[in-house]
Amino acid sequence: MFSSACAGVAFVAVTAITAVGCTTAATVDPAGSDRPRAAAAQGAENRDLTDAEQVLIRRAEVMLTQECMKRAGHPYWIGSLPTVDELKGGGYVLSDVGWARRHGYGGELEKKSERARLNDPNAAYANALSEAERIRYSQALSGDPAQGMLSVELPSGGTVKTPREGCRAETGERLYGDPETWFRAKKTATSLTPLYVPDLVKDKRLVRAVRAWSRCMRAAGHVYASPEEIREKRYALTKGLSPARAHATEVGLAVAEATCSVKTSLGDTARSLEREYRGKKLQRYSEDIATYQRMRLTALARAEGVVGEQPEDTEPPGP
Repeated sequence: MFSSACAGVAFVAVTAITAVGCTTAATVDPAGSDRPRAAAAQGAENRDLTDAEQVLIRRAEVMLTQECMKRAGHPYWIGSLPTVDELKGGGYVLSDVGWARRHGYGGELEKKSERARLNDPNAAYANALSEAERIRYSQALSGDPAQGMLSVELPSGGTVKTPREGCRAETGERLYGDPETWFRAKKTATSLTPLYVPDLVKDKRLVRAVRAWSRCMRAAGHVYASPEEIREKRYALTKGLSPARAHATEVGLAVAEATCSVKTSLGDTARSLEREYRGKKLQRYSEDIATYQRMRLTALARAEGVVGEQPEDTEPPGP
């Protein structure tokens, strides 16, 4: 079906991280807008954030970083922020036919993100500085490792570190709280897939669901053994095509994948199994996961205070 080596990546977005140590599912606006509601988060039990809530926190992060950099004597531009639709892509298998019809596999969204990266005004500003000023700018933004580092050992092995100081660190503390606790909880809770996915992908229930999905795809004119095979061949399918033709090709295949995922319940099966396997395999990390959820909800409430009533489709003023 697919190799365990890549399975961790494939399953990252299949289900919410709340499968262990939680009691409440992520909430979505009944009208379907998925708008953030920090008031509901305050005092609520641990849960995942909606995509819209993650976007709001990201906006607050860059606004606070801008404020900090201004105090340090540097301009900082808000730049392009991710949209809810951009956060919905990815995962093991597409199950949202509407998203697939709009975006295919997200090729146009990827191009948009790359254009934003290449045209980032902050990078352009830093690159135009002298070497000494560029170092000063970098240390103001990201901190100086010589002034101390936070360090966490990952559950699957290895160690990650980040500077204790800098505007990004200050922003994190203002939103999430204690830096050391947040860094440990975040890095632990978001790096657990290698501990259970190798067993999950061998589960007969998933194997049967993938085979049913593959038969459905074949009947629709697309011969693929698994969603992973599509991911591996996706770019080759559109190589050399005009942008319009490439997008149309993506959309046709993505809609078929999502439709078959719904018809055969592959998406539901994968989500159910991931919840089951996380529950069995990750009990020892339940406290870290709960802390991660709780601190993100704290950040959500604080982010709404930072962003205020600013419309989602407008950008805060630059420096």
